[in-house]
Amino acid sequence: MGMISPKQIFNPDFLKHIFFIMKLIETLRENAKRKKRTIVLPESDDIRMLTAASFLIEHELCKVILIGEKTTIHSKLEEASLSGFDKMDIREYRSDSHASDLSASFHRKRAHKGLSQEQAASILEHQPLFYAAALVDAGIADGCVAGAVNTTGDVLRAAIQVIGLKKDSRIVSSIFLFEGKDARVFSYGDCAVVPYPDVAQLASIAIDSSETHQSLTGETPKTAMLSFSTKGSASHERADLVVEALAMVKEQRPDLLIDGELQFDAAIIPDIGRRKAPHSDVAGNANVFIFPNIDAGNIGYKITERLAGATAIGPIIQGLAKPMNDLSRGCDWEDIVNTACVTALM
Repeated sequence: MGMISPKQIFNPDFLKHIFFIMKLIETLRENAKRKKRTIVLPESDDIRMLTAASFLIEHELCKVILIGEKTTIHSKLEEASLSGFDKMDIREYRSDSHASDLSASFHRKRAHKGLSQEQAASILEHQPLFYAAALVDAGIADGCVAGAVNTTGDVLRAAIQVIGLKKDSRIVSSIFLFEGKDARVFSYGDCAVVPYPDVAQLASIAIDSSETHQSLTGETPKTAMLSFSTKGSASHERADLVVEALAMVKEQRPDLLIDGELQFDAAIIPDIGRRKAPHSDVAGNANVFIFPNIDAGNIGYKITERLAGATAIGPIIQGLAKPMNDLSRGCDWEDIVNTACVTALM
């Protein structure tokens, strides 16, 4: 969140904002603690990862697997006065009893791309992201958090090649999670991964975002497919794409509470929703917002951050068969802790 100025400390609106964000984070951590999941952190060379691992274990938020050499990790933990070494599961591919099974599974998934058994084993041994993804794929870990050192492309490449997409998901995408000043929690998707989704991809993003929101918040998702048009108020092929995606969602998941196409004000403000879309069960009450492309999504979440004063948690990666979440390389150790908790809830 950066440095807090003396002026901010005495600003009631700022203090209220901090309270709501801390409440959201506290809720995520409490819920994660109850799940007792195992999260693998492959970037053990980074002190931020080790600090996060120590905190996660000390506060019993989840179990932790670190990838690396035990004596090196132990030395770094001692140097930084970090505890929890005796409770950390530290693994190297070369000495892992599951190594042959992990490489065999990876080989089966990528053999059609020309990957040999020897190449599969070499990749898992020398690329911690792929080894971590293999541990998740095998169920040895429940999820993975990486990206403090590696790029988003590197993290997603390992996730897609080793874990793969979940059943019925067309694409890997993301959401950002917000808590508003009125304590309402919102999800925005997709603001970070898919530039210009087609109809099937947008439908998949809507379904995955709804499911992610429910898994993280416990709330019933009320999902709005956003556009510059509300219920045919404008005629354009970009609005038609949203309408077609909505129809696909309703066919695939008739159980979801979802509607569109809706302008943002009609989706979030009850009075406007009643006027613009009087027969909608979502208009005016939405808590999940699906943007038609990454232009709108990325601009929208940054406006929400900067003008509304909200802090976003994310991007939270979705669409994978099992969770593997990405970090900003500028993250701090608390970001890693929070992302690990989010991953535990997925």
